[in-house]
Amino acid sequence: MGDAPGSAEDRLIARYFKPLAKDPRALGLTDDCAVMTPPAGYDLVLKTDAIVGGVHFLPDDPPETIGKKALRVNLSDLAAKGAVASGFLLVLALPAGFDEAWMEAFARGLGEDAEAFGAPLLGGDTVRTPGPVMVSISIFGTVPHGTMVTRMGAKIGDLVMVTGSIGDAVLGLKLLREPQLETSWGLVPNHRNHLVTRYRLPQPRNALAEATRAHASAAMDISDGLVGDLGKLCAASGVSADISVWDLPFSAAAQSALKSHPLLSEEMLTEGDDYEIVCTVPPSKLDAFRSAASTAGVPIAEIGRIVAGNAAPRFLDRDGRSLFFIRTSFSHF
Repeated sequence: MGDAPGSAEDRLIARYFKPLAKDPRALGLTDDCAVMTPPAGYDLVLKTDAIVGGVHFLPDDPPETIGKKALRVNLSDLAAKGAVASGFLLVLALPAGFDEAWMEAFARGLGEDAEAFGAPLLGGDTVRTPGPVMVSISIFGTVPHGTMVTRMGAKIGDLVMVTGSIGDAVLGLKLLREPQLETSWGLVPNHRNHLVTRYRLPQPRNALAEATRAHASAAMDISDGLVGDLGKLCAASGVSADISVWDLPFSAAAQSALKSHPLLSEEMLTEGDDYEIVCTVPPSKLDAFRSAASTAGVPIAEIGRIVAGNAAPRFLDRDGRSLFFIRTSFSHF
């Protein structure tokens, strides 16, 4: 991560990030590279995701939540693959004249989550940007050889399961942009706080990683919306799905907003930022999966079934009619 000895970049790294690099593989951030040897009989699982100011977080979001979110969106992918986190690399692009208090809070939040999730900082880079803050993390995980859960294993008859709740984050973002919606949606204060927190601080389901690896035939995390991401999983597996919208897990806060504005459901299902796991589970493994999820403290819901065909998944209302979505997924382009 370094620059010339004694440079401003070198001092930034020493002050904010060297204290996070406790793992011996990081070499104290004194080298250009870290070193990693996966345990015998294990595969490395690699993932990188970036978050950009004005796109994935708001400029006035608390910096500690930005650090946490950057790590958590990557941890979420590992969870869906059934992988255990091993460490990560950080690329941080900062505008000139960045605020020291912002940096201190960002590093503190990142360090807290690195400790909590067992994912140590191993190295990276710091650069200057003429644009907004950008945080890119490359994360490494491990799974027993040949057991990573891909998108390609769903089979006809498998049950479609989802963790947590769907749609909270997009509602939280709307509230931050339009605070008056709190009244329009009839929210009580704890509902507003729940939705905003779900946007700023995803809850990666790493506690369910082992159960996903043991019982799921296919899985991915929901980052771009349930409709589009389940569609990607089905396309990779060469199948389709029938989903009951009435069985989707919505939080009490989301239900309150939906009661006032039912059309919010389309954004909730297609805009993303949920960072939950959608997976397919053979019926013979459902009870074991439910038991493992309960032990892990992760709520799960059965929302549909894998069916034959190459069409996009059908999202069905209470009368069995297919819903139509103007846009099925968040996309940067």
